[in-house]
Amino acid sequence: MTAFEAALDDLFVDPNLATTVTYQGRSIRALVGRPDRDLEFADITVHTATAVFEIRRKEVVSPAAGDIIVHDGDSFVVQGEPRLDAERLIWTITVRPA
Repeated sequence: MTAFEAALDDLFVDPNLATTVTYQGRSIRALVGRPDRDLEFADITVHTATAVFEIRRKEVVSPAAGDIIVHDGDSFVVQGEPRLDAERLIWTITVRPA
């Protein structure tokens, strides 16, 4: 394990930064972001809440569209293709409410 991997592991066990979620029925640690976004359609702008999960590749080797993540009692469906970071250690997963 590299020093970088060890530092990332420290982030994922920190209770102030990461939380436990259920991914396809398995408990894992995740960094959860709930950014608001503005979507534009012609002359209309819609303000919407979104959710993004960052999870370690060593916990979920190959996430796929349609997988289910449960966080704080809310269920989410993975949409689109999850993306790996430059070091190929962390998945960034965009979801929609289930």
